Amino acid sequence: MLTLDLTNAPRWHDLAPGVRVQLRPLTTALMVATRSDPAVEAVPEEASDEERAVAFAKALARRAMLAWEGIGDADGKPIDPSPEAIDALLDVWPIFEAFQLTYVSKGLLLEQEKNASALSPNGPSAGASDTAKLARKPARTARRG
Repeated sequence: MLTLDLTNAPRWHDLAPGVRVQLRPLTTALMVATRSDPAVEAVPEEASDEERAVAFAKALARRAMLAWEGIGDADGKPIDPSPEAIDALLDVWPIFEAFQLTYVSKGLLLEQEKNASALSPNGPSAGASDTAKLARKPARTARRG
């Protein structure tokens, strides 16, 4: 069953021990805006899927991230989210992975269900299980007698 959160309130997501971010809900409007983000559109056509994923994740995070806790500058002083700081945060591999799994992947599960596909088995969603499966019956051939 699909449950709707009619409040559309931002939520906190834990990305690492002691690091959490407050994110807007992953709505259609947010995804559409991110797809047309200049940084996403500037990705060269010959770029790899991984390069596209990083550009998209950073653009999405810049639009969705409202606040964070447990993130500081080189001197250990807490800093506020900014486009540059958000990009730097997602350059940390475990944070990128956690962002993809806890935020982006959950938003894409419905898309995967309607396509009867699992998430990528070798990308940030590795280990995800199929959420919808099609039963396949063997083809029968008529015998002529």
